[in-house]
Amino acid sequence: MKGLFIAARILHGFVGVGALAGGGAAMLNPRNPLGIPPESLEGSPFTTYLIPGIILFALIGLGNVLALALSLRYPKTQAYSGCTMGGALMIWIFVQCIMLRSVVFLHVFFFAVGGVMVLLSLIIMYQNRQFPVNRIMKFFQK
Repeated sequence: MKGLFIAARILHGFVGVGALAGGGAAMLNPRNPLGIPPESLEGSPFTTYLIPGIILFALIGLGNVLALALSLRYPKTQAYSGCTMGGALMIWIFVQCIMLRSVVFLHVFFFAVGGVMVLLSLIIMYQNRQFPVNRIMKFFQK
């Protein structure tokens, strides 16, 4: 079980630091962050990467760093923060693919990382009999 916590925390750190870097790059250079041309945004509601960069930095970056800090201080929060941040990452990638009208390897990779975060969190919930898994188990034991 300790290995699950370690793996989940590593993923929070990895995603958090990467999102802080990517979101920071988009905020510092909203027209061409990390070499991504602004033409990629054609058809999306954005003309620059500033707003997506702020969202990436704050929601995915700071969210995962906060989830990591919370799980270190309060281990029982790991399952909930992992599900929340893994789900948020999957939604972020899904929306990004729709807006950019493309799917590249990094999209698939980070969508899978989000799925692994959710899966690890559900396993931790099951092993600790945390809500809502404890309620579901009670329902099926009747």
